[in-house]
Amino acid sequence: MGMISYFSKDEEKRARFIFNLIAPVYGIIDKGTHEDFKKMADVLNGQISLKGKSVLDVGCGTGAWLTQLQKYDLQKVAGADFTEKMLKIARQKHPGVHFVLQHGENLSHFEDNSFDIVTATFVLHGMKVEKRSKVLQEMKRVARQQVVIHDYYGPTEPIARFLEFLEKSDYKNFKKQFATEMQIHFDQSTVLNGVRGRALYIGTV
Repeated sequence: MGMISYFSKDEEKRARFIFNLIAPVYGIIDKGTHEDFKKMADVLNGQISLKGKSVLDVGCGTGAWLTQLQKYDLQKVAGADFTEKMLKIARQKHPGVHFVLQHGENLSHFEDNSFDIVTATFVLHGMKVEKRSKVLQEMKRVARQQVVIHDYYGPTEPIARFLEFLEKSDYKNFKKQFATEMQIHFDQSTVLNGVRGRALYIGTV
């Protein structure tokens, strides 16, 4: 069933296949994004004090974004991802973090308003607008204060464009319209431009 999943019209099946496939070498990608994630975490902390906050990271992968957020003395952290191989690595790297196998469209493991901040890093651009809407609704349900989307904004680097081509993602449309999508879901939303073609889209619950 391997390569059949890659050619599937179902974007979720394609994404699960790709990320299960690259999970063993994803740590290399994590190292490459370390400095960028560090800078973006600092931007977020400058906007929202993270100290003492509880954070859920949706689509957490191997935990690279959580690694940077934890440096700001969070009170509680958790991660959710739909890729078992990613979570296996995440649990090995972060034994103190609670990780759950769940898709962002259905975070049923978590109750309403159970985290101060719910984040997703480079997740939503891979979905069409209808699925993005479902994920945002679930993130908003679980969040007490803010939903933070760390994703593409502005020019995209060549290596990232190649990876998005392989994933067959919706990143081009995402960049054009996601700020407007956030305004639909949240009464208050803002975009913090960051480094190397990325931004933080913040919605207040």
